[in-house]
Amino acid sequence: MEERYDCLIVGGGAAGIGMASVLQDLQVNRFAVLERNEVGSSFLSWPEEMKFITPSFTSNAYGMMDLNAVARNTSPAFTLGTEHPSGSEYAAYLQAIADYKELPVMTGVDVTSIVPDDGGFRLETSQGTLCAAFVIWAAGEFQYPKLESFPGAEYGIHNSQVMSWAELQGEQFIVVGGYESGVDAAIQLSKLGKNVTVIDRHDRGLDKGSSDPSVELSPYTKDRLRIAMETGRIEFLSDFDVKWIEESDDKGFIVYCENEHGTSHLLKTDHPPIMATGFHNSANTIENLIGHSTGGELQLTSCDESTATPGLFIVGPGVQHGGLKLCFIYKFRQRFAVVAHAIGSRLGLDLTPLDPYRQDGMYLDDLSCCGENCAC
Repeated sequence: MEERYDCLIVGGGAAGIGMASVLQDLQVNRFAVLERNEVGSSFLSWPEEMKFITPSFTSNAYGMMDLNAVARNTSPAFTLGTEHPSGSEYAAYLQAIADYKELPVMTGVDVTSIVPDDGGFRLETSQGTLCAAFVIWAAGEFQYPKLESFPGAEYGIHNSQVMSWAELQGEQFIVVGGYESGVDAAIQLSKLGKNVTVIDRHDRGLDKGSSDPSVELSPYTKDRLRIAMETGRIEFLSDFDVKWIEESDDKGFIVYCENEHGTSHLLKTDHPPIMATGFHNSANTIENLIGHSTGGELQLTSCDESTATPGLFIVGPGVQHGGLKLCFIYKFRQRFAVVAHAIGSRLGLDLTPLDPYRQDGMYLDDLSCCGENCAC
C-alpha cells in the first residue's frame, strides 16, 4: 500500500531541515524529509578548508537570529562554538536540529521522479512509491556543479570536487572564476605556497561595489584576500572570459581567454584548471514541473509555488524574484514561513504558530523592502 503524506520535503540540507522545523511548529500531521544520502550531505562534501563566509554569533537573547541558523531558537555559533563553521561542522548543526526536534527525516531515499497525480503527487523513490498532497523541493545546488561552461571545461576540476586543497600536486594553478569559491581556492592554494592566477570576467577584487553579497565578495573573504595578496602568490586577470581549454602537447593544459576589447591571453598550466564556475539549480532535474523565464529564473508565485504545477513549492538558494537572489541562508530562510502559510491554509490549519516567525524576521512576504538600498 502506498504511503500518503500531507507534505514531502525533498532534501535534508539547510533548506530541508529549516522547512521541516516550520512544518512541525505548524503541526502538519503527516510530513517527512526525503534525503538521498545523509543530513547535510552537501556540506559534508565541501573542501576540508572551506568555511562559511557569513559569520555566526549567539545573539538570540537580544532579538537577532544567528545569520546561519535555519530554525528558531537555535544558533550554530552556540552549538558549534565557532564563528565561521566548516561544512562538516554545519552538517553536525543540522543533524542536531533534526535529532532534538525529532524531525521525520528518511535518509538513503533517492527520489527518481515526481508525478502530479489526483490532486497531489506520486513520488517514485529508491524505497518505493510515496504520495503527498504537497511537495517542497529543497535539494540545494552544491551537488550539481556547472561543468560545461565553455569548450574544454571538462579538462578542469570543479572546486566542489576537491576534498582538500592540500591533496593537489603542483606549484602553479589557474582558477576560473573570481567570486567566493574561486577566491577561496586561491587563498587556500597560496597558503600552501602555490602560485595562482585567477581569471574573473568581472573586476570584484577588494574595491567596494554592490552592497549585495550575492554579487560582491564578503568582508570575511576580503580580509583573507588582503593577507594572501601580501605573499605575491595570487594574480588576478580581471574582465576576461575563458573561451576554451585544451590539452597541450606536453601533458599540460592551455587556457585561452579574452576581454570585450579583443585583448587575449594564452595561459599554460601543468595542473587541470580549477573551475569555480558555480552550480546548476537542482530544480532543473524537475524542469518539466517548473516554468523558467528567458533568463533561466524559476517561475514562482508570491509564495514560491511553481506556476506550472500547483502544490509544488521551491525553497533554498535557487529561489529568485526579479533581481533579488535569495541565495544565502539568512535570505532564503525568511521564505520558509511563507511557504508554510500557503500549505497550512489549504490544509485548514491554525496559522497562529507562524506569528513568532514574523517577529523573528523569518517571514518575508513583502520583497519590496529588499534590494540595493545601502546609503553608506
